[in-house]
Amino acid sequence: MSSDSLVIIPTYNEIENAEDIIRAVFKLKKDFHILIVDDNSPDGTAAKVRELQEEFAGRLHLEVRMKKEGLGKAYIHGFKWALERDYEYIFEMDADFSHNPGDLLRLYRAIIQQEAHVAVGSRYLKGVINVVNWPLKRVLLSYGASFYVRTLTGMPVYDPTAGFICYHRDVIASLDLDSIQFVGYAFQIEMKFRAYKKGFKIIEIPIIFKDREKGRSKMSGKIINEAIFGVISMKWHSIIGKKYSWNHEQRADKECDPHQ
Repeated sequence: MSSDSLVIIPTYNEIENAEDIIRAVFKLKKDFHILIVDDNSPDGTAAKVRELQEEFAGRLHLEVRMKKEGLGKAYIHGFKWALERDYEYIFEMDADFSHNPGDLLRLYRAIIQQEAHVAVGSRYLKGVINVVNWPLKRVLLSYGASFYVRTLTGMPVYDPTAGFICYHRDVIASLDLDSIQFVGYAFQIEMKFRAYKKGFKIIEIPIIFKDREKGRSKMSGKIINEAIFGVISMKWHSIIGKKYSWNHEQRADKECDPHQ
């Protein structure tokens, strides 16, 4: 069974959400394939996915990494896996239903109809009204970070930290994935910034973003440090035309959360 679209979903201790999110994607009126990239979850997430592979043979794929290395590393692993296959559209999505699986269709249609290379599911295209169930402090922090990144980098993207995205394979193939510096909060920024600098067309689609209802958030405060100081380094080195290097001791720790 073939498909032009792959949804990459990183997981770590998502046993409460894994089956539901997989079934929700496969119920859509389009043949999406799913790649679960699991960081050796001790709660049995990978075992549940293997069980479901018997039901969704050829559509549900699993890659288990031996240790938790952060969101960015998980997605890079998934990107490389996708490029080795014939997928033309490569999606990022969280496992916890903060992203509505139905919006995959909207991202897919938008990238085709508007002839774009990147379609971003944006929380902030219309201000902060599309964020549901987040504490006000977290909303303001995330929105402020997005404004800061947009101002500093010059990217015309209202939600540069968004993690619900469709990339055309040409974008992923053009990037040196091994040189991606960030692993946490700023990974999403770096991916969009690199696509922007290469001249790819980036569009935003407004979505409703909901906080997780099941499972535990794994957010770490160190990801803020990565975003603030790492983005400055990224922008500066893009100006002077040199590769930047984010000090590994300062980078987001391996407990960073995939949700901004």
